[in-house]
Amino acid sequence: MSHPLSDMMAETMEKLRGMVDVNAVIGDPITTPDGMTIIPVSKVTFGYGGGGGDFATKAAAAAGQQPFGGGSGAGATIQPISFLIVKGETVRMLPVASPTSGAVDRLVELLPDLVDKLSALLKKDEKPSGI
Repeated sequence: MSHPLSDMMAETMEKLRGMVDVNAVIGDPITTPDGMTIIPVSKVTFGYGGGGGDFATKAAAAAGQQPFGGGSGAGATIQPISFLIVKGETVRMLPVASPTSGAVDRLVELLPDLVDKLSALLKKDEKPSGI
């Protein structure tokens, strides 16, 4: 025979499990007419608490079982953190964050754009040899 507390906690966890799926973290892709795909990425946080106890009454003592009182609660937050931008063979991450506070953080954010621009410049300057 199972205890009401374990039944209550199992039921709550089952409900939470039903709410969580991959679409809560990686959203449905959005495709633009020009062939770009945007995929939202989120951070999901859950909290859970529950408890209960048996208590004695005069009527319960005569019946041989004690009444149970308990409760549980849960909370969840979903926070968007970035978007994956896919265009052709290129995949870029666009963070959704507050502005950076330091120069080093800003440099790290700008580094992918700098690399893209430099590689485009180098490809543009290459001339076919043997002509």
